[in-house]
Amino acid sequence: MITEISSGGVVIFGNALLLLRKYNGDWVLPKGRVEEGEKLHTAALREVYEESGVKAEITQYIGRINYHYRNIKEDKMVSKTVHWYLMKSPNMNCKPERKEGFIDAKFIHIDRVMDIVRYEDERRIIKKSLKIIGNDLG
Repeated sequence: MITEISSGGVVIFGNALLLLRKYNGDWVLPKGRVEEGEKLHTAALREVYEESGVKAEITQYIGRINYHYRNIKEDKMVSKTVHWYLMKSPNMNCKPERKEGFIDAKFIHIDRVMDIVRYEDERRIIKKSLKIIGNDLG
C-alpha cells in the first residue's frame, strides 16, 4: 500500500468559504501533497496559493482525515492522510489553476457550502471549521 500525506486549507473571508471546481464538476477544498522535508502548514499555504491564487493566513490547525483509494495508474491502494488548517483571506480575489485541474474558484456563502461540497470528509472538516469560528450549521 502507498502512503500519501497532504495538507489543505478551509479559507474564510467574512461569511464565505473558498471552494474550487474540478473539471468533473466536483466542488472541493484546496489541498495537495506535502513535499519531502516540507512542514504541514507550509504545504497547506502553498497548495491554497497554487490552486487558487489566494494568499491566506493560517489561524489554527483543524485536524486530519484519513481515507483509502485505488491509484488507477499503479493499480495499488493508497492510504491518504490530509491535514487541514483554518485560514483567513484578506480579500475574495481568487483564480482557479487550470493546470492543477480546476475550472472555477469562488468564495461561497457559508449557508450554501454544505450543499455544494462533494465529499463527506470535507463536509466534516467544514462543519468543524464553522464551529470554531462560531457559525454552527448543525
